[in-house]
Amino acid sequence: MSDGLRRARSVALVASGNFLEMYDFQVYGFYAAAIGATFFPKGDAYAALMLSLATFGAGFLMRPVGAIVLGAYIDRHGRRVGLLVTLALMAVGTLTIAVTPPYVALGLAAPMLVLLGRLIQGFSAGVELGGVSVYLSEIATPGRKGFYVAWQSASQQVAVIFAAVLGILLTRHLGAEGVKAWGWRIPFLVGCALIPFLFLMRRRMVESPAFAVRTHSAPTLREAWAMVAQNWDTVLLGMMLVTMTTVSFYTITAYTPTFGTKELHLPAESTFLVTVCVGLTNLILLPVMGALSDRVGRAPLLIGATVAALATAYPALRWLVSEPSFGRLLMVELWLAVIFSTYNGAMVVFLTEVMPERVRTSGFSLAYSLATALFGGFTPAIATGLIHETGDKAMPGAWLSVAALLGLIGALVLRRRQLSAAEAV
Repeated sequence: MSDGLRRARSVALVASGNFLEMYDFQVYGFYAAAIGATFFPKGDAYAALMLSLATFGAGFLMRPVGAIVLGAYIDRHGRRVGLLVTLALMAVGTLTIAVTPPYVALGLAAPMLVLLGRLIQGFSAGVELGGVSVYLSEIATPGRKGFYVAWQSASQQVAVIFAAVLGILLTRHLGAEGVKAWGWRIPFLVGCALIPFLFLMRRRMVESPAFAVRTHSAPTLREAWAMVAQNWDTVLLGMMLVTMTTVSFYTITAYTPTFGTKELHLPAESTFLVTVCVGLTNLILLPVMGALSDRVGRAPLLIGATVAALATAYPALRWLVSEPSFGRLLMVELWLAVIFSTYNGAMVVFLTEVMPERVRTSGFSLAYSLATALFGGFTPAIATGLIHETGDKAMPGAWLSVAALLGLIGALVLRRRQLSAAEAV
């Protein structure tokens, strides 16, 4: 097997498990209303939806813990073994949500079991993305790190597309009431059915050359905590950098079906179709933007995308909600997808470059998971709450603008540090 084919195979194998991580998070976001009606007391539809979205966000609270605990494990025992562990944990969380009986059968035990499943998923996902990104950066050929690492995010778009297409089929064949009553469980069961296949794929991974040849000892969990704490400012800036990615991603993917049906009153099938188009756009553009960042640098893409979001996110949402339609929703979501792809194609590889090598997985994962836990994962709940409190259905655009401002500040400060360090050498 040629070296190029070997590297392509490694990318496909590591991305396979990343697909499941994002698929599970997407299907929960897609069916948040149905899950709320199933597992939370009936009576107040808004309260049930908010409880469901809060449970979705609660899974992200475990990400920082998983980032440190599993990140230290991966930095110590290897990228391959660690990514097998994260996949197994994700499987447990998904199965728990898929088979838990409804509130009418179990009472309060039902939402508690769903919450447990989300916490397990969040613990696993806390290091999954970081582990995959670091692995891809370490197997990349010289000068092509951006292109290689972009496939981490690209694999997530396959999950978005797959979950949205499945949503279209379910809505078409079961109807909205059938999906709400029981059909929402099918996507979770499909995810469970994929687990053995994905596990076998990931077992065929080889260790990254950079990890295999390193001569210094890996840090213990306590040492990893200490080293990450020593670099707290880099982690904080990285978290600001990631906030733009995670808020924009969950706005244009997981939140779209709920926003489209509950706020814009569009047919569910139309909102799923828009999500498919978003996923396809991201899938195409992410590797392109990653490769472009290899040629022109990370900073132009990071700065350009955040400025574009600041200038257009809220006005675009105002235009959409003034006269909701499938066409307008599609245009706005695709524009935001272009901004996301441009930014994320440069951001993920940039974050691997600014983290110290010995705790690269832990530091990357902690920055990413903190941003997701505090901001991105709660985006559907925050957006829904802002709309409810203000009466302004365009508030998701304002929330995205806040995230863009944080991303812009993080990018500018970290870029200045890189330039200062290069001048000092």
